[in-house]
Amino acid sequence: MVLEETFTLANGVSIPKLGFGTWMIGDDDAARAVRDAIDIGYRHIDTAQAYANERRVGEGVRSSGVPRDQVFVTTKLAAESKSYADAQERIDGSLRALGLDHIDLMLIHSPQPWAEFREGKHYFEGNAEAWRALEGAYRAGKLRAIGVSNFERADIDNLLATCSVAPMVNQVLAHVGNTPFDLIDYSNSKGILVEAYSPVAHGAVLKDAGLRAMADRYGVSVPQLCIRYCLQLELLPLPQTVNPAHMRDNAAVDFAISDADMDTLRSVRDGTDYGEARMFPVFGKKRQDETTTGKS
Repeated sequence: MVLEETFTLANGVSIPKLGFGTWMIGDDDAARAVRDAIDIGYRHIDTAQAYANERRVGEGVRSSGVPRDQVFVTTKLAAESKSYADAQERIDGSLRALGLDHIDLMLIHSPQPWAEFREGKHYFEGNAEAWRALEGAYRAGKLRAIGVSNFERADIDNLLATCSVAPMVNQVLAHVGNTPFDLIDYSNSKGILVEAYSPVAHGAVLKDAGLRAMADRYGVSVPQLCIRYCLQLELLPLPQTVNPAHMRDNAAVDFAISDADMDTLRSVRDGTDYGEARMFPVFGKKRQDETTTGKS
């Protein structure tokens, strides 16, 4: 089963191949959702400071009945944190909120603050400062692995030019119809594992008749097809849901997409309508009042 499979990060740490994402899972539901996911067999839980649910995610991990060393927990440094002192404080804040003695993977959530996402400024100095704080926490044993999210090639190169510990992960928006192949290849060439958040495009792909027809031929659902697509690209998908039945379905992806169908899926190019999720910077034009909330 895919839930029992792992990738190996550049520092030798094993990371489960399929994660459970908690974006847009409210604080009231997060502990239960995490416990359900772990009970089903997930061993990789992904959260972030921006999701405002770290406390409950940690509660779900701690109360799951599964030993801590068997659950891989990821969180993300707020996109607005661009100084060493602030990042250092926020790293310790995540440890307190999660109620854990270490975090398995921590990422810089975005190269830009969300209010300025992809507006041209790269925040090279600020990201280098935040990265230095992550390196310090990594060396101190607070973090088992460190990485980035939503980083483009220039942002990665900025860190590689001065870092003492290279990023091990780049978590990016990737799904059928929106797969950043050049960035994936570049990240891989630097020994960086690429994770795919929103592998089902936050549900938008469910409307695609072509994907539905292909999924039917394999006897699977569209989300299962999309998650399998990411896995066959050697990406680490992070589907999210509060429904235990959907959690089980998302993990039931032990089938193979043919080479011909993979070629078809790779060639899909569309202007995905992300529905309500389009309010977030990574999905579309940000709202004028969007200043602190992030996606991944």
